[in-house]
Formats: sequence, C-alpha cells, structure tokens
Amino acid sequence: MNLNLAGKKVLVAASSKGIGKAIAACFAGEGANVMLCSRHEDDLKAAANEIRELYDVQVHYKVTDLAAKQDIESLVQTTTEVFGGLDILVTNSGGPPSGRFEDMEDEAWEQAFQQNLMSVIRLIRCSLPYLKRSVSGRIVNITSTSVKQPIEGLILSNTYRAGIAGLAKTLAHELAPEGILINTVAPGRVATDRTYHLDQQKAKLLNTNIEEIRARAEQNIPLGRYGQPNELAKTVVFLASSANSYTTGQTLLVDGGMVKSL
Repeated sequence: MNLNLAGKKVLVAASSKGIGKAIAACFAGEGANVMLCSRHEDDLKAAANEIRELYDVQVHYKVTDLAAKQDIESLVQTTTEVFGGLDILVTNSGGPPSGRFEDMEDEAWEQAFQQNLMSVIRLIRCSLPYLKRSVSGRIVNITSTSVKQPIEGLILSNTYRAGIAGLAKTLAHELAPEGILINTVAPGRVATDRTYHLDQQKAKLLNTNIEEIRARAEQNIPLGRYGQPNELAKTVVFLASSANSYTTGQTLLVDGGMVKSL
C-alpha cells in the first residue's frame, strides 16, 4: 500500500521521546519531513539526529512548552516557514500527574487543562489555515484509553483526554467541507517512560515491585504484553496518509484488546 507521504510536511508535538518520537520516525520512514518539539533541547537534538541518520528527510526541532500559547504559535509559524506549509498535525502531550480527585488542587487542574486540552485546541487553531491549503490535510490526536474507560487514579487524564475526543468528533463535521480528516488514537499500556513511571508509583502504593505490577497489567491484555511505541505509530501514520480517505471523527484504541467496552 502506498501511503503517499513522501515530501509531506508533518508537525508532531511532544516528540523527543516515547510515542511522539516513534510517530515522527515512522513518518520519516515514509519519506515525510518532520518537525519535532518538546521542552528539552538535548532530547530533541538527539532524537532529530537519530532520525536523520536513518532517513533521508528534513528533520527540524523547536523547544516548546505546550502549556504556553505563545510557544505553540511560534512552533507552528516556524514549521510552516521551514517547510513552506503544513499537511499533517499530530497533537500529543505528556500525561498529567496521577492522583485521585481529593489530591488535586486548582493549580494541578489548571496545569493539566493548559497542557493536555488547550494545547490541542491551540495547535489545531494555529495549524488550520495551513491545513486548509493542503490537498491532504490530516489531524491525529494522541490521547489514552481513558477516553473510553476511565483509569483509576488518573482523574486529570480521564477528564481532559475525554474533551479531546469530543473536540475531534465535533471538528470532523466542521472540517469535512475543507477535506481535512481528524481522528483520535488512544494508546493502552505502551512501553514508555510514562507507563514505567505510573507502574513505579502503583508498586510503591501497593508495597510491591514493578515486575509484579506489570505482570498483573499484562494479565488484563488479551495479547499478553505491553505495546511498543512503533506499533502505535503505524496506526497514526495510516490515519494521516492518503490511504485513509473515509475515516474521520473516530477514536481508535491501540491497546492489545485491553478495553472491553463496545
């Protein structure tokens, strides 16, 4: 299947490591030019160099705080100046802190709101004029299986990730006349630093070791293991490609069958 991604201009948010980096690398492997961003320049530089060494494409990066409106505006402007436009936007952000409702003060709610929901709104708003000019505008949002089934101890993620799914469903209708497709990809337990950190926290809370926590989690996954970032990346790249011409407004779980809701 030809995804027709060679030469496409792609912005992947939160892409210096983990899922975001894997998505950027997967696009580059298909011949697309990629802009990376995160708050940490050392990680960005290393990721950009690694992807450049593997693929003969343009890879740029910009240090960006996704919770800051001006940073997002500057990121999109820089991306479109460097590439001469934008075809594909992948929204993504680091997960908010874990905890229960009574653990969270206003500051935690506000920070998660800015980082995990407003960042998506701002990225789409700033990118939209350029996506409208593209002949193949695509938006893919990275969320969590919490949009289908809330995860215990992740009240912030459960709340704001669901907002992204609602946003995408609404925008699918509004953007269809422009030929822009928007979808949401919800990863389950993917082997990233974020998942490792959450497993560590749970192990500490339950006074056990991280191996036990992981074994318990894998028992609830029909495929019997955590996913790898590149497995999720392939789904994202397909949805953003011309091979996907009729799927929009959908939330696709990439979770090894973990979530059992219909």
